[in-house]
Amino acid sequence: MKEGAKYKMERFLKDSVIHILLIMVSITCLFPLLWMVGSSLKTQQTIFSDMSLFPRNPMWGNFYSAWTKGGFNMYFINSLFYTITVVSGIVIISSLAAFAFSRLKFPGKNIFFYMFLAAMMIPLPGSFVPLYVLMTKLHLVNTRIGYILCMINVGLPLSIYLLKTFFDKMPVELEDAARMDGCSRLGIWWNVALPLARPAIAVVVIFNSLNVWNEYKLATLIFSTKSLMPLQRGLMIFQGTHITEYPLLMAGMTITALPIIVVYLLMQRHIVKGITASAIVG
Repeated sequence: MKEGAKYKMERFLKDSVIHILLIMVSITCLFPLLWMVGSSLKTQQTIFSDMSLFPRNPMWGNFYSAWTKGGFNMYFINSLFYTITVVSGIVIISSLAAFAFSRLKFPGKNIFFYMFLAAMMIPLPGSFVPLYVLMTKLHLVNTRIGYILCMINVGLPLSIYLLKTFFDKMPVELEDAARMDGCSRLGIWWNVALPLARPAIAVVVIFNSLNVWNEYKLATLIFSTKSLMPLQRGLMIFQGTHITEYPLLMAGMTITALPIIVVYLLMQRHIVKGITASAIVG
């Protein structure tokens, strides 16, 4: 009994330490978000003098001013279109490529796969010069399709890797049974592989949604027309040469963060499962 009680006490202390550490990390992650929301409800005069997280007299009109003055309606629609289009393209192309790398045999399969993995080590700014030259020669500079193709290309390596490691663990018996029922390779990909890979696809969707939604540098490189810019461009309206309208900037950042938070909350139950399943190479 004493040994059992001692074990329970040690387990309790260990769990308590872990939970305290996790709570501290969560606070450090949530505090900037809460500060951003609180600052969006202050005035230009009180944002540096009022140190409270939420002001006594919140200025809810800052969100309306940010939406109208920053032209967020146009930028928001652009970002929504880019995110949906790019993420859909990445899911379709990467799942097809990952299924081929996992279940098909063809010459040079490993070489091509390692080339995709090697592309993950190249930071996006490092490819700006050749990318811009290529887009210029293809006459895709300052076009939506040019930006979409670039962003799909950016998201493919990691997405292919995650989905391939997931498909590698797919039981061969399921594939054989589908083939006996008359499914083609594409039929197996659509009816068997994709439904089983929903957790991994959720990870691909959330990672690439964050990447596309927050992208600004590539958009600045590709676009020269203001009406084609994504949502991040609207935030620059509030940053002037001599003064920055911090409450409106924080309100704009809050508006920008909300869609991604909603997407994460809707898909969170798949994310941990997908990361765990994709992290172990079969």
